[in-house]
Amino acid sequence: MQGPHPVAPPLVALTKRAMGGMRSVGGRLACLFGIVAALGACAVGPDFTRPEAPVPGSWQNAGDPRVSTQAAADSRWWKAFEDTSLDRLVELAYHQNLPLQVAGLRIVEARAQLGIASGMQYPQMQVAFGNANAVGLSENIAKIGGLPRNYFGYQVGLDAAWELDFWGKYKRGVQAEAAEMLATIADYYSAIVSLSAEIARTYVMIRTFEVLIDQANENVALQEKALEIAESRFRNGATSELDPTQAATLLESTRATIPRRQTALQQARNALSTLLGQSPDTIEPLLVGPKAIPKAPVTVAIDVPAAILRRRPDIRSAELYAAAQCARIGVAKADLYPSFSLAGTIGLDASTRGTASANLFSSGSMFYLAGPRINWAFLNYGRITNAVRVQDARFQQLLVGYRNTVLKAAQEVDDALVGFLNAQAAAAFEQNAVTSAQRSVELAISGYREGAVDYQRVLDAQRSLLQQQNDLTESSSSIATSLIALYKALGGGWELRQNDPVVPERTQNEMKERTDWDDMLGPSRPQEPKKNAAPAKH
Repeated sequence: MQGPHPVAPPLVALTKRAMGGMRSVGGRLACLFGIVAALGACAVGPDFTRPEAPVPGSWQNAGDPRVSTQAAADSRWWKAFEDTSLDRLVELAYHQNLPLQVAGLRIVEARAQLGIASGMQYPQMQVAFGNANAVGLSENIAKIGGLPRNYFGYQVGLDAAWELDFWGKYKRGVQAEAAEMLATIADYYSAIVSLSAEIARTYVMIRTFEVLIDQANENVALQEKALEIAESRFRNGATSELDPTQAATLLESTRATIPRRQTALQQARNALSTLLGQSPDTIEPLLVGPKAIPKAPVTVAIDVPAAILRRRPDIRSAELYAAAQCARIGVAKADLYPSFSLAGTIGLDASTRGTASANLFSSGSMFYLAGPRINWAFLNYGRITNAVRVQDARFQQLLVGYRNTVLKAAQEVDDALVGFLNAQAAAAFEQNAVTSAQRSVELAISGYREGAVDYQRVLDAQRSLLQQQNDLTESSSSIATSLIALYKALGGGWELRQNDPVVPERTQNEMKERTDWDDMLGPSRPQEPKKNAAPAKH
C-alpha cells in the first residue's frame, strides 16, 4: 500500500498559520457543528425487525420410528451413503465448481461496496489542486495602471467538503451494504448446500442408469435363450411361427431400451462434469467402483422445524436482503430534510503581474474559504416522497418473499421426508415382486420347453420381470434422492466451508496482479461488520 503523500514544508507552515487566522471563524462554527454532530446519531426510517413466519410445530412424519429429532442433521450427510466415489466428487466440486466461485466473488464485491458506504460517513470530497496559467490580455482592453498585459499565474491548495450525517443517511447506507454483504455470504453457503445435493443427486442418477442398463442386458440374454427355444420348437414342428416372432419382438424391444438408457447416462455424466468445472472426458476415472445405487440408511435424524430458520442459509439470506432494503428506506427519507455540510478551500495563489515576481510559497500568497452550507430540495414535486414509497414497496416485497421462503422450506422438508419413508416401503414390496417374477420366468420357460404352456405365458412372465426389476431400481434410486432432498431441505453441508477462502488461490493471485485487494479475498472473517447489518429485533 502507498504511504502518505509528501507535503512541501513551506505549505505545512502556511497551513498552520492559516488555521490560526481562522480560529475566530472556527470558534463561531464549532458550536453549530458540535450540535449537528451530536444530533447526527439519529437516523430516520424504520428499524428492521425480523418478520413473523409460519413454522409448523412438528414434521408430519416425525412420529415414524425411522425418524429421529433428537439431534441435528449431520453436516457431512453424504457420508451416510458410505460411497468413497461420492465423497471424492463432493470434495472436488467444493474447489472446482464455477457458479460457486461466482458466488464467492459476489462476497468480495459486497465487501468493497461496504467500504464505499463506510467512507461516505467521512468528508466526501478531498481534492488537492494545482495549476499554472499563462495569461495574455487583449490590446483592445484599456491597460490597468502599469500592470503588464501578459503574465503567469500559479495556484496550489486543498478543497474539502463534508456533509454531516444529521439524519443518519450514511449510517443507514452502511447498514444496508453490511446487511447485503452478509446476505451474499448466506447466498454463498446456500450455493454450497445446493451444490453438494446436486452432485449427490447426479451421482445417484448415473448409478441408476448403469443399473438399468445392466438389467436390460441381463434380460436380453434371458430373452435370447427363450427365442432359441421357440425357434427350436418351430423347426421341429411343435409350434407355429408365431412363437419365435413374438419372442423376437420382445427381445428387440428390450434391446431398444439400452441406447436410450446410454443416452441418459452420458447426459448425466456431462452434467456432473459441468458441476465439477471440468471437461466430460475427465469424468470416467472419478466413477470407479461398483455400479450400484448408493444405499441410504434406514433411519434419518432431522432438526425440529424451528431450527430451519437458523440453519438454512437461503432463509438467512432472505432476511438479510429485507434488512438491507429496510435501511434504504431511511436513506431515501433523509432526502426529505435539509442537509448540512461544511466546505472549505485553503491554498496559495500568486502571479507575475505585479512589479516583481511573487513568491508562491510566501505568507502573502495564502487564501482560504470556509463555512457551513445548507441544502434542502423542498420543491421536489413529490419525487423524493415517491422515491421513499418505491423503497418501502420493495421492502414489503422482500418481507413477503421471506415468509414464502420459510413456507417453501417447510414444504420441502415434509415432501422429502414422506418421499424417503414411502420409497422404502415401496422398495420392500417391489423386492418381493422381483423375486416372484424371476420364479415365474423359470416356471414359464420350463413349462413351454415341455409343451405344458403356450409362449404367451413366457412373454408375460419376461415382460413382468423386466418391469418389476426397473420399478425396484427406481424405488431404490428414489430412496437415495429423497434422502438427498431431505438433507438439502434441512440446509446441511454449508458449515464445512466457513473457514475456507471464498475465492480460490489461483483466482486470488490473478486478481491481485490487477488490483490491491488488501485482505478482502479471504474467508468469511470474524470481524465482518455484523453489528452494522441492522440485526433483527426479536
